[in-house]
Amino acid sequence: MTGRRIAGTARWLAALGVLAPAFALGAAQDPDALKTQAEQFLRIHAAGLPGKVSIEVQPARATLPACSALDAFLPVGSRPLGKTIVGVRCLAPGTWTVYLQARVRAIAPYAATARPLPARHALGAEDVVLREGDLGSLPVDVVTDPAAILGYRAVSGLAAGAPLRAATLRPPLAVQQGQATRLVVQGPGFAVQSEGQALADAGIGERVRVKTRSGQVVSGVAQENQQVMLAF
Repeated sequence: MTGRRIAGTARWLAALGVLAPAFALGAAQDPDALKTQAEQFLRIHAAGLPGKVSIEVQPARATLPACSALDAFLPVGSRPLGKTIVGVRCLAPGTWTVYLQARVRAIAPYAATARPLPARHALGAEDVVLREGDLGSLPVDVVTDPAAILGYRAVSGLAAGAPLRAATLRPPLAVQQGQATRLVVQGPGFAVQSEGQALADAGIGERVRVKTRSGQVVSGVAQENQQVMLAF
């Protein structure tokens, strides 16, 4: 009987030894709640992504005090696509922050080169093919609408099958070097037109230098049909 009492007492002491820190620290935060908070946050930000979207969040490794007000956010430098990090912070009753690893996949079509393209080549429909892949593993500026880049020029040579990126393309030529160019000078309440000669090629919205009839060289913004806009 005495042995049973001693064994029972030992079990109670062991239980108290385990539970005492929990009572001292309070209840622990449910890791599933952290994961759910991060998933919901990423789902909202991924709402505009094309294709089939899937989200995977790794559970928190740290044991944290229970929180009644959770707030998810993206740390500086992170984006809600591909391999990323999501922060979850506690606003009440205490304050703490934890960072969860996550991955957002968006399986969708993207534009790629149908064949090798030389530098300065203007893209035609025959130069572009649609491929399907995970946008999260592709460059952030990959093109998903081939029609939007027809007529754009390749900055440098591109290999066949290369994803087409905004950074590797320039707008269609609006002004061509050596061609007669119409200069439009605008200011408050007035607009004056004259002629000149473009000193370089330029796409819409790009800056270009133009030599006027008097020999002066001015710089303006290329518009459609060999027109350059100068603002005063």
